[in-house]
Amino acid sequence: TNHQHQMFARASRSLVRRFYSVAVREEEAFLEFGLEGQPKGVVQIVLNRASRKNAISRKLLSDLEVCLQEINSMPAGDARVVIVRAAPGGNAFCAGADLKERKSMSQDEARVFVSRLRSAFTSIEKLPMPTIAAIDGFALGGGLELALSCDLRYSGSAGLMGLPETGLAIIPGAGGTQRLTPVVGIAKAKELIFTGNRLTPSEALAIGLINGFKDTELGGFEYALEVATKISLNGPIGVRSAKKAINLGSQTDITSGLAIEELCYQEVIPTKDRLEGLAAFAEGRKPVYNGN
Repeated sequence: TNHQHQMFARASRSLVRRFYSVAVREEEAFLEFGLEGQPKGVVQIVLNRASRKNAISRKLLSDLEVCLQEINSMPAGDARVVIVRAAPGGNAFCAGADLKERKSMSQDEARVFVSRLRSAFTSIEKLPMPTIAAIDGFALGGGLELALSCDLRYSGSAGLMGLPETGLAIIPGAGGTQRLTPVVGIAKAKELIFTGNRLTPSEALAIGLINGFKDTELGGFEYALEVATKISLNGPIGVRSAKKAINLGSQTDITSGLAIEELCYQEVIPTKDRLEGLAAFAEGRKPVYNGN
């Protein structure tokens, strides 16, 4: 009901206030999870370079790679959904590559860096659990490519999105030319990349670049947390298997896709969580899923 939705939204905002705070840390990207009041299984990748608009430096990239390794080692019940967000205090989700640092790189160093960045974003795309980009502030160039490597994207009022690389006489090199097209269509992807146009949240929502928009300063994170909380209450193995079926099926024909769906369904049949779901339904209670 609308009343329940309003209650949920208020509870979500209180959660945002409670744990949208970061102690001073040296890492330029780090994980947060298991905080008091935080839904079980919600893991956050926090970009922590506000002074440079979270521009992707060698260190930020290295720290991000460590975060991804840690997430991949976590049990399904502990890592049910991942939010990628900026630490508070800045005006950017991620403004792309650190061009000051890039200017000091040789051609070979630049090639290696972009290859590592592309691989890191592919690692995000291949995470088995749902991933959500909370876009509060600029998401430009590599910043939008980072968001595109996530399953879902939500923006607040300060969101500004674009791929301006052609204005620097280069191209989006960390997946932008490939991941934008399935999201917005080939003609719109070409327009955005050829012109370098920047989109407001309402413009991005209109073309399907983002899933939702909340007109508050931290609306991207608030919206992402609401969605992540709902996801975290569902069966982790079921959610992971659904993601696998959708991702693999979208790259093939319908007959092969249905065969993939059948295989993914077979994965969930022997799980304890499936039996818990049936028992909870029969007993008229909410299920408690553990990811096994």
